[in-house]
Amino acid sequence: MLLRASFVRHQFQEHDMPVEDAPEDEDVRQTYNFAPGSHGLVYRADVPDWGAGGSSHRGQGTADEGNAGKTEATGEAEGPKEIKYKLQAMKWGLVPFWTKRNPDYGSVMKTINARDDSLAQSGGMWNTMKQKKRCVVVAQGFYEWLKKNGGKEKIPHFTRRKDGQLMCFAGLWDCVQYERSDDKHYTYTIITTDSNKQLSFLHDRMPVILENGSDGIRTWLSPERSEWSKELQSLLRPFDGELECYAVSKEVGKVGNNSPAFIVPVASAENKSNIANFFSNAKKEAAGSAEKNEIKEEERQVLQKGFRAEAEQDEQRTTVSHDGSEDNAPLPGSSPPFVKSGSKRAHSLEVEEHDVSPMKAAKLEKSADKAAAGTASPDKKTGKKGRSATSNGTKGSPVRAGDGSQRITNFFNR
Repeated sequence: MLLRASFVRHQFQEHDMPVEDAPEDEDVRQTYNFAPGSHGLVYRADVPDWGAGGSSHRGQGTADEGNAGKTEATGEAEGPKEIKYKLQAMKWGLVPFWTKRNPDYGSVMKTINARDDSLAQSGGMWNTMKQKKRCVVVAQGFYEWLKKNGGKEKIPHFTRRKDGQLMCFAGLWDCVQYERSDDKHYTYTIITTDSNKQLSFLHDRMPVILENGSDGIRTWLSPERSEWSKELQSLLRPFDGELECYAVSKEVGKVGNNSPAFIVPVASAENKSNIANFFSNAKKEAAGSAEKNEIKEEERQVLQKGFRAEAEQDEQRTTVSHDGSEDNAPLPGSSPPFVKSGSKRAHSLEVEEHDVSPMKAAKLEKSADKAAAGTASPDKKTGKKGRSATSNGTKGSPVRAGDGSQRITNFFNR
């Protein structure tokens, strides 16, 4: 699983599980799709490669080692020794120490698990490991496939602790050195037992899960127990704590795939492949598209009809005189109300006396009298047709002097 050795070390130490040594984070495969043959984290007592007890596998130990073996057989303790524990990267799929050649993948697959009932029997391939090489395999959880339609359909499920703690699987480890090779290979297997009631729908077997920091896990790992006993066998039982189990993506079935979505429930809102989320997102997108189309339609109508600004009812716009402006031009102040379309604009002819000189006032009065005389309404009885104020469709004679209008050049030549 996606576990860093430094993180696991910290978690174990919080549960009073000392870690004297640990591999670098890069030495352990960090993935959401951990397959057999990968290197995972194993927690064990720091004992020689042949395990607890002091005697080597091939009987090539020293005399002191042989005496230690006799002490082991009699069950007598050699004396108080400081027990140290460590985290180690090992390959999943146990290869026994007596193996001479590197086994193929099919052979390794047969030893990824060890049944608890097989350990209850005397002898067998697990005999040495169960006495001297017990360990704990660390994980976030495990996958199991639910078979349907007679095994034709397989639905992957992910199981983890409900409290979020690390899972500690009971396991066995070994060290092998092949012929004509100086390299040592450390491998492990996970012990399985009957499934508990919570997982019985999924499978009839499950890993043996030991409680973090418990007396049981210390008993299992103790190198002082170098003989198999009923006490050790009794630890191999279904987990009685609370677990969380749910269906996940079928993509986890392909070894090469790796994604954090593999441990997210299929029915979860966080899962993008959930069909319910698909339709929910489709509705949101449709609603968003409709809103965008509505805005575009409003923009189109504004472009076609034009934009008309309307003033507020109480809005006033006037101009104020300011001596500091260029040419003493009036500056804009608050504006008068807009005139609605279709209404004529009113002009004020009132002039205050103190704003106009006497000479200009006289000229303005004279011009006003002439304008009034020239714009008098014609007599309807005469039958003369009045000229339109907005149309120049008829031919008219040029303006004659004395009819109330003068050219502007003549006005300034006076």
